[in-house]
Amino acid sequence: METRLKEMPDIAPPRPELPEEMSVSPTKLAFRRFRKNKLALLGTVFLAIMVLVAIFADVIATHDPTASQLSKVEAKADSENWLGTDGSGRDNFSRLVYGARISLTVGFFAMLFTVLIGGTLGSIAGYYGGKLDSIIMRVTDIVLIFPFILLFMTIVAILERTTVPIFILVIAITSWPQVCRILRGTFMSIREKEYILSARSIGCSDVRIIRKHFLPNAVGPIIVNATIIMATMIVAESALSFIGFGIPQPTPTWGNMLTEAQSVRLLRNNPEAWLPPGLCILLTVLAINFIGDGLRDAFDSKA
Repeated sequence: METRLKEMPDIAPPRPELPEEMSVSPTKLAFRRFRKNKLALLGTVFLAIMVLVAIFADVIATHDPTASQLSKVEAKADSENWLGTDGSGRDNFSRLVYGARISLTVGFFAMLFTVLIGGTLGSIAGYYGGKLDSIIMRVTDIVLIFPFILLFMTIVAILERTTVPIFILVIAITSWPQVCRILRGTFMSIREKEYILSARSIGCSDVRIIRKHFLPNAVGPIIVNATIIMATMIVAESALSFIGFGIPQPTPTWGNMLTEAQSVRLLRNNPEAWLPPGLCILLTVLAINFIGDGLRDAFDSKA
């Protein structure tokens, strides 16, 4: 009997099959969820087209966007000027194409610097806490006291001339507190987790803990808020340019094009002067919001 038992092969118990979602990395799982969102994919395609238009504006544009044609002031659309000209005789189509480059550049870099400033301060406050957290939060509260538009207009009014880099820097300086508060809350919720306490107990440095544990868990909120901020920055640039506190002429932006076409005569007789930039702002912001919604659902671990 013992000999038969020895001759019988060892049969391991069957391993339980794991669900497919548990066998892939969180990044791949988020990408799969994102691909299932049709509106997010549509927004990604549209935004990619606008980025290509901005990159190849020199090739697509038919005229110099800042050159005036004095013989064609507020001209109707024709074979030479596809969207007509503005009040200074500049080609609207060329300004629309170059406006994509400026508006997207402002939106992206303003978002980038806003996330860097607010994310860095929020991460420090949420990770270390204590007096450092109190100091950073009090500074954040002071900045939040002032309305964004009022604070921005005050800084721009002090400056002698507003260029694209200065505009980006000022808009980032005045809009970082929201990101700071979000990242602080995210880091504070992660700080007391068991794996964070275990990492501290074995002597891991703060830099390693933040890089290995905090940032991977906070990447979802960071990306989602970054898309929302970028859409907000594009709208803010257009709104500030419309009221005269944005990027000055003759630099082409979608906001400047709307400013040029705000007269009642142009609104009634030349819709090609204001409708295309308005649609570009609307569709671009809508596409970015669709992408943000898709990323939020993709990185939601509770979904």
